[in-house]
Amino acid sequence: MTRSAHAGSLRLRLLAGTLAWIATTIALAGWGLRALFQDHITQQLQLQLVMQLDHLSAAVEWSARSGVGVNPMPADPRLAQPLSGLYWQIDRLGGAPQAAVARSRSLWDQALELPPAPAAYPVQGHRVLALRGPQGHPLLAVARTLQLPEDDAPLLRLVVAADEALIAEPLERFTRLLLIALAALATGLAVAVAWQLHLAMRPLELLRRRLAAVRGGGATQLEGRFPQELEPLVQEFNHVLAANADMVQRARTQAGNLAHAVHTPLSIMANAAAHDTSPLAPLVREQVAVAHRQVDYHLARARAAAAVRATGLRTAVLAPLQALLRTMQRLHAERRLSFELAPQAEDAAFRGEEQDLYELLGNLIDNAGKWARSRVVVDVRREGQQLCISVDDDGPGFPVAQRERIFERGVQLDEQQAGSGLGLDIVRTLAETYGGSVQAPASPLGGARLRLCLPAAD
Repeated sequence: MTRSAHAGSLRLRLLAGTLAWIATTIALAGWGLRALFQDHITQQLQLQLVMQLDHLSAAVEWSARSGVGVNPMPADPRLAQPLSGLYWQIDRLGGAPQAAVARSRSLWDQALELPPAPAAYPVQGHRVLALRGPQGHPLLAVARTLQLPEDDAPLLRLVVAADEALIAEPLERFTRLLLIALAALATGLAVAVAWQLHLAMRPLELLRRRLAAVRGGGATQLEGRFPQELEPLVQEFNHVLAANADMVQRARTQAGNLAHAVHTPLSIMANAAAHDTSPLAPLVREQVAVAHRQVDYHLARARAAAAVRATGLRTAVLAPLQALLRTMQRLHAERRLSFELAPQAEDAAFRGEEQDLYELLGNLIDNAGKWARSRVVVDVRREGQQLCISVDDDGPGFPVAQRERIFERGVQLDEQQAGSGLGLDIVRTLAETYGGSVQAPASPLGGARLRLCLPAAD
């Protein structure tokens, strides 16, 4: 399929638009779900840190001799494991500030770097901080200031922190599962959309096949059941087809009436001249014959032109061809010619009028009968969208230089043969009117071959 065909495909446009919308929606939904989950686990971690901070606040003690102590120590085993990712620290504030007066075993011999207390924390509640851990990892921390009830107790700052890997690891697992689920959802939706479009486009495909059948001569109207959205279109098509067929029929009838109206006075003049012995009579007979041929020639052209505009035309070839061969056999009986149909001839159909097919084949076979010595063989072949009919004779054939001239109007290569020189010109004109052609290649019988190609009906 070419690029322009892709660009003009309604199915592909709808599919691309729908898939783009699905992809955008799923991407936004995935981003939102991930953000919600990240916020949820962050809040959960903060709640756990606040609980640890509350326990630490309850366990803090002060004495002037031993200073700040924690009793009992927090029970979470990670606080006793060096560099575990969960830490706590107590700083002394006030007139004699001191960092890390007490800290968890997990900090080992390091301390958390905290911002200045007076500008950072309220006296009540807690505050969330972003810190760096002993190994440089980002930490999520909660801190508060604490004033013990002893008179000489200093102002303390308590901090509990956790490595953000505690958030990143479940977030990564959730993201991986979310991507798998969203990919499965996107695939399912894409398949559903493609199948839905296939079902939606099936009536259009049926309409295309019905139109092709009409064009190929298999039907005269669009037949079949269509959705109600397409039914008005089908009815309009059928109305146009009926109107077109009626118009063509009227044109053909008028052409026939005109030919009859002209033939009648010509026949009267020919009969009168036949019984007249004056010197003018031969001239009248000659001109009347010319007028008859001209009327027949132009009538054939008008009839073919009207047939080309019509739709639903289909004419089987073998039956008319066999009838013509029997007629020609009787017509040339005194010469004992053999008119044969090739055994491999195919049964095909011509997309045109039966009368025009008789006109075309009759002229070709009659011309071959005039030149043949003993045999005329007719073959029929379907070649793609064309129907090719070959008429071979075993006569003297045509010189190569004259093979095109035989189709010219009024040309006769042998003036001794009867005829007007219009038969092959009519064949060429009718064939070209239907979009076909006629040629005169060499014949395998040694004489002439006339090869006629016409549009084939499906």
